[in-house]
Amino acid sequence: MNKVLMQGNRIIGEAAIRAGCRFYAGYPITPQNEIPEYMAERLPEVEGGVFIQSESEIAAIHMVIGASAAGVRAMTSSSSPGISLKQEGISSLAACELPAVIINMMRGGPGLGNISPSQGDYFQATRGGGHGGYRTIVLGPATVQEMADLTMDAFDLADQYRIPAMILADGMMGQMMEPVVFKEPKPRVYPESLMMRGAGEGKSKIIRGLILDPLEMEEHNWTLDRKYRVIAQSETRHEHYKTEDAELILVAYGTAARIAKGAIKRLREAGLRVGLFRPITLWPFPTNELREFAKKSENFLVFEMSTGQMLEDVRLALQGYARIGFHGRPGGVVPTPIELTNVVMHQYDRKGGVIEQYQ
Repeated sequence: MNKVLMQGNRIIGEAAIRAGCRFYAGYPITPQNEIPEYMAERLPEVEGGVFIQSESEIAAIHMVIGASAAGVRAMTSSSSPGISLKQEGISSLAACELPAVIINMMRGGPGLGNISPSQGDYFQATRGGGHGGYRTIVLGPATVQEMADLTMDAFDLADQYRIPAMILADGMMGQMMEPVVFKEPKPRVYPESLMMRGAGEGKSKIIRGLILDPLEMEEHNWTLDRKYRVIAQSETRHEHYKTEDAELILVAYGTAARIAKGAIKRLREAGLRVGLFRPITLWPFPTNELREFAKKSENFLVFEMSTGQMLEDVRLALQGYARIGFHGRPGGVVPTPIELTNVVMHQYDRKGGVIEQYQ
């Protein structure tokens, strides 16, 4: 298939349509507005495609619930404060075991914040975000090509596990343009028995999240938990870069990982053996895979465009196995590779190859 040059937000829209998305509901918010714009243009051209600009983010996610219950591949998108408004609906999707894809192009926060790229929504995405202790599959792309590939994968994973799946990117990735090749989508595998198409003459289908009996609700929670454990064991993804001889391993995801790769190039040229571990699944977090790298190096530095949210998952993975440093820039500040290079060189002992300072 031919390579095309497209903006990140529009690539997500095209990838979703190619993956079989036939329903989109959303509400404008910067810096993800090109996604609903693209879906508004393209979805009506596709057989069965429906686009709705809803009256609010809350309305959008509940429209997605209805479309998903009817068996349609459905998606919504927003940016940080808009995703906060969708949390009740995402919790309902999880409770009803309905598949859907949610796109979050993160911006600076908390509150209304600003429209600059940030990574301040990691907690919200990976801890469920809403009420009830549910989980959401969270995929963190670092390139426009990955935005295309992981958007398609998100629909497949959502169907496979009957769970909401989220693409967690940021405003910079949504606005950048890179060449991309769209892969062939997989045929959809989703039983007709799970779709509400009317009872006909058969037994009525019921999808519900309201379970008033505490014991029944307890069992439902354990059923969901068993599913989450399967996902955690089966669906972790990561990338490692120049880690074969690394004495210090940076841990970063998304845009921060791109910056880290630029810093690593400079550090290697300066003779410092530095590598990168990049989680691609932010939930489930690749805990065991990261812990394996503690056998090669006992020095890690977490780098995020936040005050340190993924840092907690890294500490859980490496506690007692390695020393962990941190560098972050929250609020929409985008650091440069040179800045990160200077941070590492300041903390790096050329003789022992260890971090001297920790935060």
